[in-house]
Amino acid sequence: MEALPIPTETYKLGFIGAGKMAESIARGVVRSGILPPNRITTSHSSPIRRQAFESFGVHLLPRNDDVVEESDVIIFAVKPQVVKDVVLQLRPLLSRKKLLVSIAAGVKLKDLQDWAGHSRFIRVMPNTPSAVGVAASVLSLGGAATEQDGDLIAELFGSVGKIWKADEKLFDAITGLSGSGPAYIYLAIEALADGGVAAGLPRELALGLASQTVLGAASMATSSGKHPGQLKDDVTSPGGTTITGIHELEKGGFRGILMNAVVAAARRSRELSQN
Repeated sequence: MEALPIPTETYKLGFIGAGKMAESIARGVVRSGILPPNRITTSHSSPIRRQAFESFGVHLLPRNDDVVEESDVIIFAVKPQVVKDVVLQLRPLLSRKKLLVSIAAGVKLKDLQDWAGHSRFIRVMPNTPSAVGVAASVLSLGGAATEQDGDLIAELFGSVGKIWKADEKLFDAITGLSGSGPAYIYLAIEALADGGVAAGLPRELALGLASQTVLGAASMATSSGKHPGQLKDDVTSPGGTTITGIHELEKGGFRGILMNAVVAAARRSRELSQN
């Protein structure tokens, strides 16, 4: 039986798990005007987490069961090691009328669907910059999830950044790139700042310049329409300072190191998902 469409004008959103990622998504959804806060619910025993959601109008319910019963779309935002127990506990309430979403890293759709008892499930891989509204997220549809379901979830996660659709078989590589990638960039920012200090800059100035330079370069890469290689060539004059610095990066294997990091993280994601 084909799933009934989610009523886009009136549907209610529930979060199972009220951690930082759930808060980021909920804040983005409210800030962008996709849903008013009175159509979003969650549950948590911690007063600190409850206060975080209540501060922007989200309704807190006593139990996860209440959140499921109240919601049309349910996002499982719990740690990967507990998602199985949480879904199995709620299974009697997870009817095919409800659209289920998981952001648990490394947990496959096949398992999620088996635990829930149906396949109207969507898996999403966001990353931590969702906290500031510039996430890189990817979604994959489960067996009974419709294109309309996918569009609805893309709109929700689009409120905290950019989102792409991809086959789930690519998720380990996605984890290695966008999931782990922010940490690589933080390391690069720190190294650039250290270089600035070594060249004589005060620490605060060096860190500010390094962070803003990475932000600006990323903005150029996403908005200019130019290939990164062309953007690099645009600021590299013959015999100048930039080509001298790039020469040092090439001698150190800079590109290969980044490529190897992504491949290694993807391999580790694959290993973890098989355990």
